[in-house]
Amino acid sequence: MHATQRTRPPAGRRRTESAVVADVSVSYATARAGVPSAASFRRWVAAALADRDEAAEVGIRVVGTDEGRELNRQYRQRDYATNVLSFPADAPEGWPADVPLPLLGDLVICADVVAREAAEQGKRRNDHYAHLVVHGTLHLLGMDHIDDADAEAMEARERAVLAKLGIADPY
Repeated sequence: MHATQRTRPPAGRRRTESAVVADVSVSYATARAGVPSAASFRRWVAAALADRDEAAEVGIRVVGTDEGRELNRQYRQRDYATNVLSFPADAPEGWPADVPLPLLGDLVICADVVAREAAEQGKRRNDHYAHLVVHGTLHLLGMDHIDDADAEAMEARERAVLAKLGIADPY
């Protein structure tokens, strides 16, 4: 049940101003049934990073309820499994402030919660995964939704990215 897939752009692919190179490592720590492929995760991360010029690395771990709950309890002091957790990378000591850090961080996605929410909300499961990957990636870029203005800006960005992917407004 545990598998890791690392995806990179095809050999010889040129980077253009409109396409960021995203190196996405996907780890599956739960059953794969109903869970998107690594290629889908990579496409969704790249869409969220489309405005970024620098190459980026993101790790994604798809987990079950027990691991999702434990991580949420440990890092957010909330005793339940949540749909997505974002863990932005910290720059190593001495890293120059003007040099972008290629490693953005990690996302943890709880497959059981995603499946349940998609069913409850009448959404296609892959569309919900795409939204959560975009949402989590925006958190890795420093966006948040703590106050109303920030939430509106983040949601607008999510809607725009998802629209480019052909996915309806998740809100």
